[in-house]
Amino acid sequence: MINILEFFRNIPRKKCNKCGNDIVEQADCYHNTCDNCSHPAI
Repeated sequence: MINILEFFRNIPRKKCNKCGNDIVEQADCYHNTCDNCSHPAI
């Protein structure tokens, strides 16, 4: 059986749906766009 820490380290990073950059996730991260793409001024 795989170690639980190793399991979480191997999960791929979440990508932005618009630009494809990595999303810096928080504890309650449910969005699919990065901060740059979801900024209201853009």
